[in-house]
Amino acid sequence: MPQVCLALFPGGVAPSGLVRKESASLIIAQRKVLLLNASYEPLGLVSVPRALRMVWQRTAEVLEKDGDRVLRTVRFTFACPSVVRLHEYVNVRKRRRSAGGLRAKILIRDRYRCQYCNKRGTAADLTLDHIVPRSRGGQSVPENLCACCHDCNQRKGDRTPDEARMPLLSNPAALWHDLDLTALHHAAASRPEWRKYLYLDDAAAA
Repeated sequence: MPQVCLALFPGGVAPSGLVRKESASLIIAQRKVLLLNASYEPLGLVSVPRALRMVWQRTAEVLEKDGDRVLRTVRFTFACPSVVRLHEYVNVRKRRRSAGGLRAKILIRDRYRCQYCNKRGTAADLTLDHIVPRSRGGQSVPENLCACCHDCNQRKGDRTPDEARMPLLSNPAALWHDLDLTALHHAAASRPEWRKYLYLDDAAAA
């Protein structure tokens, strides 16, 4: 009987339903793993084999397992991870050039919270603010955009945060080059364990 690699389970404990029979080819072909940076920011999706290699090589840790699904080899039975986090921070500076979905990406990056008053909202409640106004040469890039409620947007007007005396809660960060949030959100509909890592629970609770 194949051995169970307990090191790949959170807490080193195998799930009770480990004997579920599911072919390795089906798991490899259809299941994906959410990859997080060391800072818990989502980087994208990787295959189950790649995620297992990262965990086996101790470059990542398992945060969530994929139910009781397993990947079997001749000698071992591995619990399939659902969410893994890198041990070392990866500074990804290359950004997407396409503007498609930029608004949604900014809202998710900012956890659906106004970056001036910290008010939580939904996509309908929030807008994007140009931190340096376009009239001052501010560009529509992630580092110059932030989630903003309508009240703060009107209050700030055509001013910088310093001029309006409205300091930002955090410095806006670049978006990761391989992060397709639309695809991740679609996939999260069937992977509820991903929601808190994609800030969807924040949006739903608003």
